Amino acid sequence: MKKEITISLSPEEAANSNGYINYLSQLIGLKKSQINYFRLLKRTIDARSRNIKTHLSFEVFIDEVPLQTLRKKKIYPDVSQKKSVIIVGAGPAGLFTALKLIELGIKPVILERGKDVHERKLDIANINRAHIVNEDSNYCFGEGGAGTFSDGKLYTRSTKRGNVQEILEILVEHGANEDILIDSHPHIGSDKLPKIISNIRETIVNSGGKYYFNCKVTDLIIKNPIIRGVITNNKDSFYGESVILATGHSANDIYHLLQNKSVYIEAKPFAIGVRVEHPQQLIDTIQYHRSERGDFLPAASYNLVQQVNGRGVFSFCMCPGGIIVPSATGLNQIVVNGMSNSQRNSPYANSGIVVTLELEDYSHYKEYGALAGLYFQSAIEKAAFNAGGKTQTAPAQRMVDFVSNRVSNDLPPTSYNPGIVSVSIKDILPDFISTRLQIAFKEFDKKMKGYFTNEAILIGVESRTSSPVRIPRVKESLEHVQIKKLYPCGEGSGYAGGIISSAIDGVRCAEKIAVNLSI
Repeated sequence: MKKEITISLSPEEAANSNGYINYLSQLIGLKKSQINYFRLLKRTIDARSRNIKTHLSFEVFIDEVPLQTLRKKKIYPDVSQKKSVIIVGAGPAGLFTALKLIELGIKPVILERGKDVHERKLDIANINRAHIVNEDSNYCFGEGGAGTFSDGKLYTRSTKRGNVQEILEILVEHGANEDILIDSHPHIGSDKLPKIISNIRETIVNSGGKYYFNCKVTDLIIKNPIIRGVITNNKDSFYGESVILATGHSANDIYHLLQNKSVYIEAKPFAIGVRVEHPQQLIDTIQYHRSERGDFLPAASYNLVQQVNGRGVFSFCMCPGGIIVPSATGLNQIVVNGMSNSQRNSPYANSGIVVTLELEDYSHYKEYGALAGLYFQSAIEKAAFNAGGKTQTAPAQRMVDFVSNRVSNDLPPTSYNPGIVSVSIKDILPDFISTRLQIAFKEFDKKMKGYFTNEAILIGVESRTSSPVRIPRVKESLEHVQIKKLYPCGEGSGYAGGIISSAIDGVRCAEKIAVNLSI
């Protein structure tokens, strides 16, 4: 007999896996010998009261042995001589498209504008140390995409769109810790992801797929109106049965290219705000109702949302035990994001706090058509760059000072490596954004007493929450609404947000291509 059992333990008890069999046998009322096999399915921390509990859900086999206890590893065939599909971008959407194409007997050809994940680290170090931004190799561009250096958060609400478990298991097969299969809010860590990304590349190449780095798409080969291939910065032409556009939410040049080629795109809402950084111990104290979290609880996180004057203000990409990083992809920009390593052991906690935008907010850029939001976004990033001293030094302000319209006399220590300078954030953000942030911070304090404090610092700007452009596609086929065999995919298309949803979208596009190719 198979049963699903949930037990609630203290964090200390939950940390000792050797004791699980005892708790299960007591709860079921059977001898330990009658439990032939059990498997932990889900782990969730419940910190709503001072008596913190860890809820553990198990699959338990009583007086029988399961037919299979080990996960079946995927087998990828040799596709070197098969029909090929061009994939533009080697982020989560592109990589999982490639894996699924191989599984379906199709050869992926990946064109990545940036460098491989290990060389990319050198350019990222150069941003932090010398404030030099390589426009094709940075925190957003390069093998693995933006997700590689933004914590590897794997939580998604897109469970109805595809098989989340399949994505997680593929990551485990390529080196991720098995904890991501059971944690309610799994993450990998930016220190672990590069090796996993390299392993995925190895699987693709060993199966006959092709990889090209420093290969930026500069033109599309479109005829009648079917896409036949792409042209790159090296003047090389690549042809395939279909083209997947998996370029991420920051590939502005692709949006300009599509507009110049009269490929239909449209403006979409997104969100802009700031990164907020608190001492991690303060967030731990608020969330865990204790002065020290101890050895058995992870760095505490939070999730906040507040309606202010008809708009949502919400936390985004919260990084407990993390750092703030410079995520500009071009010159004359300040863009910030957050990341954590696997241990989440930084003394800081940071999160984007952003305000939802509507198309009307950038109507003064309507002359740019579908790119109106892009120009609005760029103007704010340039204002932050100028305020920061025209380097990657970022504008910053203490939270209470910001709400009080007071420039901070001094600034606390920060995880943001390129450095910060005291400015008025209101001078950077439009009034309708900054005013809503000021109200929201006070409201957040009602939900997390102690959140509104001058120990917290605002660092600007958080402007790449999602793409301000959508590349529309047909719901049934996932092809572009105008250009046949063109598949907009992932965050850059406006149909995903985050590693898992982008990966799922890649899998879906691959499956649709296989159907269209009658494979």
